[in-house]
Amino acid sequence: MSGLDSFFNIFVVLFVVIDPIGLAPIFAALTHGADKHYQLRMARRSIFISGLLLIAFTLIGKQLLTWLGISLDAFRIAGGLLLFLLSIDMVFARQSGLRSTTSTEQHEAEEREDISVFPLAIPLVAGPGSMTTMMLMLGDTQNSTDIVIIMAVLIFVLAIAYLSFISATTIMSRLGETGTNVVSRVLGVLLAALSIQYILDGLKGSLFSLS
Repeated sequence: MSGLDSFFNIFVVLFVVIDPIGLAPIFAALTHGADKHYQLRMARRSIFISGLLLIAFTLIGKQLLTWLGISLDAFRIAGGLLLFLLSIDMVFARQSGLRSTTSTEQHEAEEREDISVFPLAIPLVAGPGSMTTMMLMLGDTQNSTDIVIIMAVLIFVLAIAYLSFISATTIMSRLGETGTNVVSRVLGVLLAALSIQYILDGLKGSLFSLS
């Protein structure tokens, strides 16, 4: 597979999981009534913190699994199940603690002056789904080129998420809630297929190791 094909495939996976378009209405709701300077500051900080968290988790995640005695195949199965639950939320256009904040968390966030760490960075951008996906993609590779490509794609997708945040009002006026839900549903179907593939790969690896 060429570098361009690899970049595109990884981009599709991360774009589906992070879902920058689907984050726009949430950001708009959380920053409703705030001035443009505040919105830009929250968008910048949340994306920066999300990037640091995702990269850090990815780099130490495999070692953490080793310390806990968890195999990568077991993590693939668990991660696939988690991503499948996330895909169901996306297909049915419903919000849960997997890809959004609960009503209690959102109420708490509205009372905070700084929402960049919670709930923007965690769990909206650097949530369970994106952390799991990053770790699964880097789980097998020892190729430094592949690692660079994955990190570059992550930065690219986070840049799109930043643009989605600062353009949230425009996106909502053009697409509306129905339009953003349609996009999320399409991405949810792709994520469901991806999650099943992770589960099958994990089961295959587990059965192979037992034989």
